[in-house]
Amino acid sequence: MEEIRLQKILSSAGFGSRRDCEKIIDAGRVKVNGKVAILGQKADADKDRIEVDRNVIHVAPVPDVYIAFYKPRRVLSDIKKVDDRKVVTDYVNLDMHLFIVGRLDFDSEGLILLTNNGDVANKLTHPRYEHEKEYHVMANHEPDQDQLKIWRRGVVIEGGYRTLPAKVDYLPGNNRNWLQIVMREGKKRQIRETGLAIGLPIKRIIRTRIATIHLGSLKPGEWRYLSQKEILDLKKSLSK
Repeated sequence: MEEIRLQKILSSAGFGSRRDCEKIIDAGRVKVNGKVAILGQKADADKDRIEVDRNVIHVAPVPDVYIAFYKPRRVLSDIKKVDDRKVVTDYVNLDMHLFIVGRLDFDSEGLILLTNNGDVANKLTHPRYEHEKEYHVMANHEPDQDQLKIWRRGVVIEGGYRTLPAKVDYLPGNNRNWLQIVMREGKKRQIRETGLAIGLPIKRIIRTRIATIHLGSLKPGEWRYLSQKEILDLKKSLSK
């Protein structure tokens, strides 16, 4: 095994999220080859003696897991419960730590990705990578061409942030209240805030794609493992 950051090794060994493991390291509870570890330090779990609270840890290889989940409306994009509302783990309850990729607000629905690969999760969520996300969006009424043009070139929303240009058009079909929107960013409640800013209240949001991964035939509350082809295509897109 190659040298990787200690917090990743500890997380793989079941000590919680990487943030949790950083706190354990910062508290001086971790030693590598008899010396107290520091944040940012790397180690090789196959060669180095790693201790937490004087107990040697052993890391078994864990295969990468990639899951597509259809988050229903009125479900929080969280792993742990904060109140009586449902969260992702009420539907996908595996005995491992999973990162959420592509959080959706409480009233939105659609594709969320779950993975135990922190590097892939980071590349999909960090704003600088600008991976596409696609949505089907139902407006309160049919938008006119001026509203579509404004949305396409970018809109100043709450907080003074100007959105990046987006692909916005009518969704094929007879109901022209439905839009197809492709974005390269994902500020909190961005679609709803943009709609309000241009006089187009939003009634429903369904995310149908993140990068190369599509929602497909999943129904609300359903999930599936990604196929090997989907994983390869995703990793290929991340390497560009």
